[in-house]
Amino acid sequence: MERWRQAWRQRGSAGLESKGPQSPSRLSERQFAQVDRDLEKGPLAHGWEDQRWTLARIKTLIGRRFHVSYTVQGVWKLMPRNGWSCQQPVRRVIERDDGAIEVWKKQVWPQVKA
Repeated sequence: MERWRQAWRQRGSAGLESKGPQSPSRLSERQFAQVDRDLEKGPLAHGWEDQRWTLARIKTLIGRRFHVSYTVQGVWKLMPRNGWSCQQPVRRVIERDDGAIEVWKKQVWPQVKA
């Protein structure tokens, strides 16, 4: 804690700015580009049945592909550094029929609502 005070006294708020990650990534730029391509293919292409990437799945994918071990928290920190963000998936079934849904909304729902 004393280092923070000293940095504040010497350089003000600029002294407290992040200097980036404390340890280098265990994946090279080339390897992360491959992870990026694998993520773009989707979880189904890698053996997971639903269409969601979780941190645990990404951790497993990296371990299988490059024999590099990350913790879930390590993957959490790795992803934003490389342009990925945390998102909540829109839950939709693969067999979804948007046309049938529109017909239901326009024809059936008004009758049910009345």
